[in-house]
Amino acid sequence: MQVSIIAAVAANRAIGKDNDLIWKLPDDLKFFRNTTMGHYVIMGRMNYESIPHKWRPLDGRANVIITRQKDYTAEQVDVVNSLEEALEIARNNKEEEAFVIGGGQIYQLALELDLVDVMYLTHVHEEFEADVFFPEFDESKWTKEIIAEHPIDERHKHAFTIFKYIRK
Repeated sequence: MQVSIIAAVAANRAIGKDNDLIWKLPDDLKFFRNTTMGHYVIMGRMNYESIPHKWRPLDGRANVIITRQKDYTAEQVDVVNSLEEALEIARNNKEEEAFVIGGGQIYQLALELDLVDVMYLTHVHEEFEADVFFPEFDESKWTKEIIAEHPIDERHKHAFTIFKYIRK
């Protein structure tokens, strides 16, 4: 099973503030939805709770929440206490590509444990004030290809480029 990370990251590695997204990029959200549709999405509890109620669990995807809380429950999702446990659920259900979708601590853990095969990173070409950041990683260990480039337009206040990083 391929383990992938998907995230939108500012030039200063910012990914969130006050348990919310920093920007509105409809075409990036569409890319996220299309890429993860039909797959397992693995996320931390706070990331899950940051999703507006009407959108959670994320439809068309098996949602797995990682939390340290032993008694945490949520409807229509699997709740586990470790990233390894989350990946095991996906593996046992014959998943081909499971997506780690955040937040910062979960991204950090996935990279530290060397579990990630592919990263889909949307680079937002500005710096933002944030309280959650994407972890630093050694780019020399990855090949990088551009999937899409998006300029500023009437629906997007920030330019961005979507890259696919593949572990060497």
